[in-house]
Amino acid sequence: MAVQGAQQPVSVHGTMIGDEELSRIRSRYTRRSTTSIGRIVGRAGFWLLVVFIVLYTLFPFYWAIVSSLTPASDLYLTPVKLWPQRVTFEHYDRVLSMGSFQRALINSAVVSLTVVLLALFFGTVGAYALGRLQFRGRTIILYLILSMTMFPGVAIIGSLFTMVRALNVYNTLWALIITYLSFTLPFTIWVLTNFFRAMPGELEEAALVDGCTPLRALREILLPLAVPGMVTTGLLAFIGAWSEFLFALTFTLDESARTVQVAISQFSGNTQYEQPFAPKMAAAVVVTVPLLIGVLLVQRRIISGLTAGAVKG
Repeated sequence: MAVQGAQQPVSVHGTMIGDEELSRIRSRYTRRSTTSIGRIVGRAGFWLLVVFIVLYTLFPFYWAIVSSLTPASDLYLTPVKLWPQRVTFEHYDRVLSMGSFQRALINSAVVSLTVVLLALFFGTVGAYALGRLQFRGRTIILYLILSMTMFPGVAIIGSLFTMVRALNVYNTLWALIITYLSFTLPFTIWVLTNFFRAMPGELEEAALVDGCTPLRALREILLPLAVPGMVTTGLLAFIGAWSEFLFALTFTLDESARTVQVAISQFSGNTQYEQPFAPKMAAAVVVTVPLLIGVLLVQRRIISGLTAGAVKG
């Protein structure tokens, strides 16, 4: 006579399974279903975070494009439109036809390119000495150079102003080049020093054995290998010089030396009470597009340059 409450064996595909085995199978499937739900929730949370970051970073630039293509009379309509009902290029025509803005673009390009070239020239030589040559006090010098990048610009603007006036370059492009180098050059030396230090020493030793001088070994052997690091630091230096506003506003007075960031901030409307919001957005797009194109063109070298210095050869 069977005992009341006892469970009978269950047949699965013709196989009799007892209570203990059935309990293990149930717990196994429960764990699998719980793990699957956890993976789905984790993946959904990850993609939601990615979408939030992308929208958060790209929406300001998207809104600048939309505002630059919107007629001035439609900018303050409610509810806000995510895309203009009427597309116009009048703001771009107005900005690009301004002689002051064209001059500011040229000034920014000259200053930024000069800063990049000087920073790469002096930074490469200094980084080679600090990264490959052995001498006393090398680590102290390297950290002193790095400490120059820790001061905010507003904290040393007084001393830089005194230096600019003493060199008699106030309200010239050289005033901006000199002040920008005070921040760009230490960063370039620090990054390239780690890059040169990570290169195999056998390359330089072989060149020296073949009769190369240290400078020739640097020029013909190490520099071609350092191109990713130089591209990375050069692009970052260009972006920093192109986007700088505080020093450009302080050390320039008129259009002869004014950069594009200062020129945009000083846009004025057609009337006393008009705020030229759309022309400023159009100018911001014009200024940003070259940076985006430059980053896209050299993105592979940027990634290799950022990672190569962290790997010891």
